[in-house]
Amino acid sequence: MGGTRSGRTADGIGSAGPLVVSEDERLLESVLRLCAAAGAEPRVVRGAPPPRQEWSAAGLVLVGDDVAGRLSGIARRPGVLLVGRDLDDQEVWRRGVGIGADHVVFLPDGEAWLLDRIADAAEGVGPQALTVAVLGGRGGAGASTLACGLAVTAAREGHRAVLVDGDPLGGGADVLLGAEAEEGLRWPDLAGSRGRVNAVELERALPCGRGLPDLRVLSWDRGDVLGVPAEAVRTVLGAARRRGGVVVLDLPRRLDEAVGEALEQADLALLVVPAELRAMAAAGRVAAAVRMRLRDLRAVVRCPPGCGMDGDEVARGLRLPLAGELAAEPGIEADLERGRPPGMRARGPLARFCSAFLVEVGSRLGEAAA
Repeated sequence: MGGTRSGRTADGIGSAGPLVVSEDERLLESVLRLCAAAGAEPRVVRGAPPPRQEWSAAGLVLVGDDVAGRLSGIARRPGVLLVGRDLDDQEVWRRGVGIGADHVVFLPDGEAWLLDRIADAAEGVGPQALTVAVLGGRGGAGASTLACGLAVTAAREGHRAVLVDGDPLGGGADVLLGAEAEEGLRWPDLAGSRGRVNAVELERALPCGRGLPDLRVLSWDRGDVLGVPAEAVRTVLGAARRRGGVVVLDLPRRLDEAVGEALEQADLALLVVPAELRAMAAAGRVAAAVRMRLRDLRAVVRCPPGCGMDGDEVARGLRLPLAGELAAEPGIEADLERGRPPGMRARGPLARFCSAFLVEVGSRLGEAAA
């Protein structure tokens, strides 16, 4: 039995690399290459059975089919994968049952799938983030203010939060958060992202919201890049979601491929609509386009005093469920000029709405381990 090595997460916490149990040199070479690609430091046991403590403590266990027969009486635990190289060996499934494996994977065919599982273990992946897209029914509806308020409220209430600016022609989500001068990655830096981005490293590289260490923002810089490929959106949002908490997407009304990809990553969307006939007409067209990508779309209605319509009437006209009415917040423009983000007034209408909304969807709000 060979020695073992302890892996570390990108946070420097715990032993995140998989436990690998095998004597098959070709299989070990393939698995160790995948671990290196995933940034995981494995612990290799060349023999079976492995030490009981190592078997129980590892976040992920990869058992080579060559030693599975010697593990048939080992304690059952989740997170065990049986790794084989012979697709024609029908007995491998029986051996997988014998060790309580969650899955059987064959190399090289299953390398991409196995790479993702190893990377998940290395990053300490838990429940994915609740991902909420916010769009305006018309220009100036207040979608960016609501998106910022949701992210700020989530962070104030102790959730990991990321605000993602999907509109290169907007004013910049980092500006709303008072973080425009903060160092960190912006969308143009990530335009070439492909495959898998390390979720921990992405979170560390994004600017923080002012006074909110649990809130990160992915915005645009002040350059002339006006879009990123849909594949980069898929890659980056996938990484942001793997860290758990809340991800808020501030999206434009015009749905190109990148915005469509963002909607497909979302759990639900909020359409902000002023209680006006023209706004309802415009919002109806936006809603039709959004629902081609995402079924769970809800209306947030802004009802200024004396508007003559209430939220229920507007939502019925749009054939959408009503997420709630959002009252105007006095002083919000002055707050923005002082660098105070929307949602920071805990007793203001915006923060109250956002807090109630997060409570309503709280059963879907999973936190990754900090």
